Amino acid sequence: MNTSSRLPTLYIPHGGGPCFFMDPMPGFPPTMWNAMEAFLRGLPAMIGVRPQAVLVISGHWECAVPTVLASGKYSLLYDYYGFPEHTYRLTYPASGSPALGARVQELLKQAGFESQQEHQRGLDHGVFIPFKLIYPEADVPIVQLSLLNSLDPAAHLALGHALSPLRDEGVLIVGSGLSYHNLREFFSPNAAANEASVQFDNWLGNAISAAPAEREQLLVQWETAPGARACHPRSEHLLPLMVIAGAAGTDAGHISYSEPLLGKAQSAYQFG
Repeated sequence: MNTSSRLPTLYIPHGGGPCFFMDPMPGFPPTMWNAMEAFLRGLPAMIGVRPQAVLVISGHWECAVPTVLASGKYSLLYDYYGFPEHTYRLTYPASGSPALGARVQELLKQAGFESQQEHQRGLDHGVFIPFKLIYPEADVPIVQLSLLNSLDPAAHLALGHALSPLRDEGVLIVGSGLSYHNLREFFSPNAAANEASVQFDNWLGNAISAAPAEREQLLVQWETAPGARACHPRSEHLLPLMVIAGAAGTDAGHISYSEPLLGKAQSAYQFG
């Protein structure tokens, strides 16, 4: 439980599409997503304080410059395909916070980042799906920040550095992705893919637990880790971790959730 005024930063898994709000696909365990769902539902108690707002960086939005979705009200972007019809009628009526959006842009400008605002895009499923579990009443304002389409890990760590002051202003900074994201192999019983996921998960856990300077050096060089590209052929679901690690500053990191999912290691991390 966090008892200080500074909020932690979190890297969370958002599952597969609307997985928590439907039955697993035929042939897969009926309890497949239960542990991840329980972890997400338990986050408010784990954090211990209620944030004034949440800033979310999802693996499902990339722009040339950091872009802030800071509308007062949101639509939802059902950016998943081939799921049951009812999952395209899910709702999450969270409010936005234009004031937080402006504050994000101010901090980015101070750090030398050009940024933009977006008002038409909806919240993608990397945001509304996990937050339907975390804050089911949709009563905590949310602002979403894009990734950079350069996919440069150092630049995303720098984004996090710039945003760090928000932690002392009642803002919970959350990176939403998956620590294993190779969809071609995810549903395969391939033993080599399973082993690669374990190797990378072990490396990532050690990197997160390292001293801050070493942690950032390791994360910048994540591609050299055992199993790295086997787990992330493209890095967009890993890069939210870089942002929240940057925002962590000198705070220690630790594993907050871990399980093998269809043989593939998946983990979540908390700093502070």
